[in-house]
Amino acid sequence: DIRGWWMSEKYDGIRGYWTGKQLVSRVGNVFVMPPWFTENFPAVPLDGELWIGRQTFAELSGIVLDQTPDETAWKRVRYMIFDVPQARGSFEDRLDFARQWFNRHPNAYVTIVDHERCKDAEHLQQKLTEIEMQGGEGLILRRPQSPYTVGRSRDILKVKTYQDADAVVVGYRPGKGRHAGRLGALWVELPNGVRFAIGTGFKDAERDDPPPIGSTIKFKHHGLN
Repeated sequence: DIRGWWMSEKYDGIRGYWTGKQLVSRVGNVFVMPPWFTENFPAVPLDGELWIGRQTFAELSGIVLDQTPDETAWKRVRYMIFDVPQARGSFEDRLDFARQWFNRHPNAYVTIVDHERCKDAEHLQQKLTEIEMQGGEGLILRRPQSPYTVGRSRDILKVKTYQDADAVVVGYRPGKGRHAGRLGALWVELPNGVRFAIGTGFKDAERDDPPPIGSTIKFKHHGLN
């Protein structure tokens, strides 16, 4: 039952973890940035996403992964905070800590992620459609009163809409490991001529007897780039 859960946009950015001293990536690499970007940050960890807007991931990567930071470009970046790992209390308490901190210690490049209570499945679908119509990736659902967790959690759900499309089979990639001797992936072509491989979602029977070259298949995706 998702009624009462918190909904927020799933930002297609780059994860940024503030250790209390520096901002690092998901794997611990330190971001090289202008010193003013983290001005007034607290001496406690923050968890969030570096973001410049919807459908701009490649451009964002070029900015924040540059070892010689472009100060003009960094002024476009926002740190979207969605949790405070070591703050006391529930999820709501932790976000309130972040709001109060940055109200007292402003930073123009920080945004506390907005959350909205989910009324029911229909409300969720309406919000998801709204975000996707604006070019967003999807939604994050968080269980109210939840603790901070690292990695996958039953308290956090990602919500996206699957889309489907048709493609023509143009070749096969042989399988490896337990799929040795049968289909590993299909090479397919879209109507616009783009070719790519599909290697997941097949049943064993389909790997043993794949669709013939020249046939049209339907596949599901979250968006084609």
